[in-house]
Amino acid sequence: MLSIALAGKPNAGKSTFYTAATMADVDVANYPFTTIDANRGVSYVRTRCPCLEREERCNADDCADGKRYVPIELLDVAGLVPGAHEGKGLGNQFLDELTNADVIVNVVDASGGTNEKGEPIDIGAHDPLEDIDFVEEEMDLWLAGIVERNWESVERKSRSPDFDIDDVLADMLSGFGASPTQIATVLRDLEYPEDPIQWDDEHREALARDVRRRTKPIVVAANKIDIAPQENVERLLDLDKPVIPTTAEGELALRRATENDLAAYDPGDRSVAIGDDVTDVQREALEDLGETMAEWDGTGVQSALDYAVYELLDHVTAYPVEDAAKWSDGSGNVLPDAFLLPTSSTPVDLAYAVHSDIGDGYLHAVNAKSGREVSDEYELEEGDVIKIVSTN
Repeated sequence: MLSIALAGKPNAGKSTFYTAATMADVDVANYPFTTIDANRGVSYVRTRCPCLEREERCNADDCADGKRYVPIELLDVAGLVPGAHEGKGLGNQFLDELTNADVIVNVVDASGGTNEKGEPIDIGAHDPLEDIDFVEEEMDLWLAGIVERNWESVERKSRSPDFDIDDVLADMLSGFGASPTQIATVLRDLEYPEDPIQWDDEHREALARDVRRRTKPIVVAANKIDIAPQENVERLLDLDKPVIPTTAEGELALRRATENDLAAYDPGDRSVAIGDDVTDVQREALEDLGETMAEWDGTGVQSALDYAVYELLDHVTAYPVEDAAKWSDGSGNVLPDAFLLPTSSTPVDLAYAVHSDIGDGYLHAVNAKSGREVSDEYELEEGDVIKIVSTN
């Protein structure tokens, strides 16, 4: 399962974002380091279900009238403060937790109502743009420190006649989630001495920065847009980075209102239908939230997760079935499963994602939409429905 980590300084709204996205109970408070132990839960990315191409909607648990929700892991860790890579705050714990994440959502307080340490101040008193670069900087310097501490072993191995720097660095950085292919790509674009003994701090830091960028891409959730000065949000959106206007508190309010039958809302909707049995105060709050959603195209929580997976990680959703005509499994359930796979994945990759035995026994695959057999090298597209024929 893909893993998304929520990063950012304390009190930026990470735990509220986490709660809204998972509906799990966590501590949420207006002071730094509310989160000490990492929270792990299941959230979802939203996509268009292929059942919309049929006369009837599917009966999958994670489909709401054609809105398909595919599970991912969401991680909420302690807030990051300047100097975290040196151990300040809960920095080492925070950064260690990020090693297994596939992508990062940097939750930024767009209102400017918290200082660099996450302490509450007047709205607009802090520049939220400062909270974007420092998160990347702390991650980069932390990884650079890991490279520095392990570089002596690289130098020792370089004396071996069969030394291959690609393999050695891939092994050293595998715990950070760096694949051999990613390391090879980094080294191809990096200027460095052939002999590792001649590498200096600048070479190692350049390596760390590029590895982090490729293995832990970041999307910014400009949080608290419901109270943020318009100028702040616009400046964030003008950055040459992916930025999603977000109100985590608004999303949480909608999720709870829906649970209590006060509103009709599915995560990622751009509007909310207010129920009849609401008080005047509840109606006013939901109407205000509806105006914010209309201005910023939703609450942003679902959009941030979707962007992280489908854009930054460049994944597609594929649906394995047993019956190509009915798009169902052996029990008649229509489109029961959905898998997230990197772009350029093949039916063989999907088979292995379903189960290693299915992959080992793979014979061929059928595109259930066209009814035609596809080649083993066929690149899966978003929404493909695939029948896998296997000996297992």
